[in-house]
Amino acid sequence: LHLHLLQSLQSQPLEPKTEPINETTMEGVPNLPPHLQGEFMQNLEQMQMKDSLTMYNNLVERCFQTCITSFRSKSLDKHETSCVEHCASRYIKMTQRVGLRFAEHQALQQKRAADAAGAGR
Repeated sequence: LHLHLLQSLQSQPLEPKTEPINETTMEGVPNLPPHLQGEFMQNLEQMQMKDSLTMYNNLVERCFQTCITSFRSKSLDKHETSCVEHCASRYIKMTQRVGLRFAEHQALQQKRAADAAGAGR
């Protein structure tokens, strides 16, 4: 199953399901001492890797539960292979869409906050 999922994923970009980094948070990174900048970036990379692995594990779990119905053979039959490919494709598209909507929502919230701060001056 993992081999079939990996093959179907190779044709699509796999973007980690991470929350967008707030620009004001990232703007402060250059102001940190060098040793803290490295630590911050290392923690950020670890969080992104963890999120990517979590997304992959969720994908495998969901597609396995949905598509694999028989354990009589050590390889997937045509129906299972097709199901896994479609399941992986739909899952990735869904997570990308959710990520996009979340980023749009965050941008809207930041704009509203900036507008409110500008109106308060």
